Amino acid sequence: DFPLGSHGKHQGTLDPCHRGLYTWNPLLRKSDPGLGCGAQGLDCGNLLYCCVVMVLGLSLLPLQVVYVARNAKDVAVSYYHFYHMAKVHPEPGTWDSFLEKFMVGEVSYGSWYQHVQEWWELSRTHPVLYLFYEDMKENPKREIQKILEFVGCSLPEETVDLMVQHTSFKEMKKNPMTNYTTVPQELMDHSISPFMRKGMAGDWKTTFTVAQNERFDADYAEKVAGCSLSFRSEL
Repeated sequence: DFPLGSHGKHQGTLDPCHRGLYTWNPLLRKSDPGLGCGAQGLDCGNLLYCCVVMVLGLSLLPLQVVYVARNAKDVAVSYYHFYHMAKVHPEPGTWDSFLEKFMVGEVSYGSWYQHVQEWWELSRTHPVLYLFYEDMKENPKREIQKILEFVGCSLPEETVDLMVQHTSFKEMKKNPMTNYTTVPQELMDHSISPFMRKGMAGDWKTTFTVAQNERFDADYAEKVAGCSLSFRSEL
C-alpha cells in the first residue's frame, strides 16, 4: 500500500503517514472489536482515490484494483507468524502442520493459489493492475510509477522520490501509524512477533526444511499447472 496521494487533498503529502494505517486504508472485511477497521462508514465520494485493503476474493470488485501478490513460500512463513501474533486467529500449531494447511487452503481467506490465479485472470479483462511484491522490493520507484499511470495521476519527480522513501519497509516498520503497534495487545501481540517482521524476498529459506521445500514444490507445480502466472521466490 502506498499512503501518499490516497486522498485528493493530501496528494503527494505525508499527512496520511501520521494517522493509523487502518483508519485511512481500512481492511475490507468485518472489523475486529476495538480495532475500528473494516469499511463501515467509508465515504469514497469525498476521496480522489478510495483506497482499501481487500484480502477477500472477487465478490466485491471496485472500479479499479491494485492487486499485490507475493510468492507462496514467503506468504506461508509470514502468515504463520501473523497467526501467532494476531489473536483473531486460532493457534497455528507447528510450522509443519500449518504449512500443510496452507497448501490445501485451510487458512483464513482460503487458498493462496485460487486467490492469485483468479485475480490474474481477471486482470486480463478488468481494470486490475497486477503487481508483485518482489518487483516492489527490487525497484519501488518503478512500481509506484505504474500505479500513478494506472490511476491517471502525475506527480513531480521529487514527490515520487518522497513516496519511495516513506513507503519503504524500513520506514513503515518504525512508524507507529503503519506498524500496527497502536492496536491493543489483546488483538495483536507484538511481543510474539511484530506485524511488520522482515519484509524480505526469499526469507522462506530460513524456515523451510529441504523435505518441506520439495513437498511444497511438487504440490505447487500441480496447483499452478496451465496458468501463465509466475513468481520469483527470491531476488
